[in-house]
Amino acid sequence: MPKPYVTILGKAVRVASRLRGGGSALPGLVVERIDPGFIKATLATLPRGVVVISGTNGKTTTTKMVVELLESQGLKVFTNRTGSNFTRGVAAALLGEINLKGELKADIAVLELDEAHAVKFVKAIPPRYSLLLNVMRDQLDRFGEIDTTAKMLQIIGMSTTESVVLNREDRRIAKLQAYLPTQKVSFFGLSPKLVTLFPSDDDLHGSVVAANNLVADVELLNFDDDKAAFRLGKKKVITPLKLNGVYNIFNAAAALALVRAIIGDTIDEEKLVASLADVTPAFGRGETLTVHGQPIELVLVKNPSGFRLGLKSFKPSGYATMIAINDNYADGRDMSWLWDVDFESLQATGVDEVSGIRAYDMALRLRYDEVPVIAVNTDITKALKHFLATNKTKPKRIYCTYTAMLDIRRQLAKITNVESIA
Repeated sequence: MPKPYVTILGKAVRVASRLRGGGSALPGLVVERIDPGFIKATLATLPRGVVVISGTNGKTTTTKMVVELLESQGLKVFTNRTGSNFTRGVAAALLGEINLKGELKADIAVLELDEAHAVKFVKAIPPRYSLLLNVMRDQLDRFGEIDTTAKMLQIIGMSTTESVVLNREDRRIAKLQAYLPTQKVSFFGLSPKLVTLFPSDDDLHGSVVAANNLVADVELLNFDDDKAAFRLGKKKVITPLKLNGVYNIFNAAAALALVRAIIGDTIDEEKLVASLADVTPAFGRGETLTVHGQPIELVLVKNPSGFRLGLKSFKPSGYATMIAINDNYADGRDMSWLWDVDFESLQATGVDEVSGIRAYDMALRLRYDEVPVIAVNTDITKALKHFLATNKTKPKRIYCTYTAMLDIRRQLAKITNVESIA
C-alpha cells in the first residue's frame, strides 16, 4: 500500500483542484512527484492483477466496455474512467478510489494508457493481461513514424505476464505474436466482408499486404444500425447495441476477446452478451446530449482513420454539422493528417461552423473537397454559441479533437446535463 501521508496529501490536492475547477489529472501529477512508487504500491494488492489497453484508436470506449463486461462476471473493477491515459491520470483516479489507509477495494484494474506512457508503466508494473488495438499515423510530432508506435506496443506485449489480445486485421499488431513466446496470445477480427470498412494504416496508404490466415477467438460477423452479430469461439451470438459508430462496434469485438481471455472457461456468456447490449459510448465518442430539445452528438477525431470512420458512421443529411480542430499537446501538433481524410460526404449539406485553433486549416481542407462552410471562428465558445443559436430546430453533430471536445463539453454543461468525467 502507498505511504499514508502521500494518500492524505493527494486527496487534499484532489479536493482543492475540484473546488477550483482544475484538471482531473493534477492531483496525480502531484502524487507522482512526491512518491513515484504510488501507483505500483496501490495496485500490488489486486488479486486479479492489472490489464493494460493501448493502441492508436478506440482505447477509451474499449476500456469502458471491458470494465462493464468484467462487472457482469461479478468482478469489482478499478479503471481510469476519465480517459486521462497518462500515468498521472491513473494516479488521480486511484486517489478517488482508495481510502485514507491507501486501500483499493477492487479485484482487477483495467487501465487505458497512451502508448508512450504505457511503455514506462509496464516496465515498473508488468500487466497480467494486455489488449493491443491498432497502429495508425497519429501525433507524429510525439511518436515519429508508425513503426515507432508499433515498437512501443511490442514492449507492452512482451512485458505482459499472462495473456495478450491482438488485432488480427492490423498487420503490424498481428505480427507481434512472434515476439510473445511465453504469453498466451489470442486475436479479435472481422469477417472477410467487413475488412474494407476498417482500413489499417497500410490500407489507407495503398500498401500491398499479404492475406491474414490467423484464427480469431472473437470475430465481428455483421452489424446494422442497432444490433451486431459476433462469433465467440465457435458460437454465434446476435445482440442489440446502444453503441454509435462502426468503430465502436469493432471495439466491442476487442473487448469481448479480452474478457474471454481474462475469465477463461468459467465465463457466463449469457451475462456477457446482455451486458454488452447495455453499454453506451464513452464521453465524446459518439456521446449524445440534448440541447434545446434536439440531440447533439460529439464525435472525437484525432487521425485519418478515426475521422473517416466517423464520417462513414453518421449520415450528415438532416443534421447541422460543426468541426472543431485544436493542436494542443494532447491533440498532437501535426495536423497534416487532415489531408488524408475524404470529406466529400459533407458536400451536399455543408458544414455550418468550423472552429478551434486550426479552424482556418480545416476550412481550407474542406474547400479543396468543395464542401461549403458557413462560418469560421477560432474561438470555440463563441462558435458553439453561434452554432446552437442558428440551428435550434435541427439535430446537431460536432466532430472535434480531444481538447476541443473537453472545451465543448464544459460549455454544454452550462446549459444541459453532461456526465461528469472528474
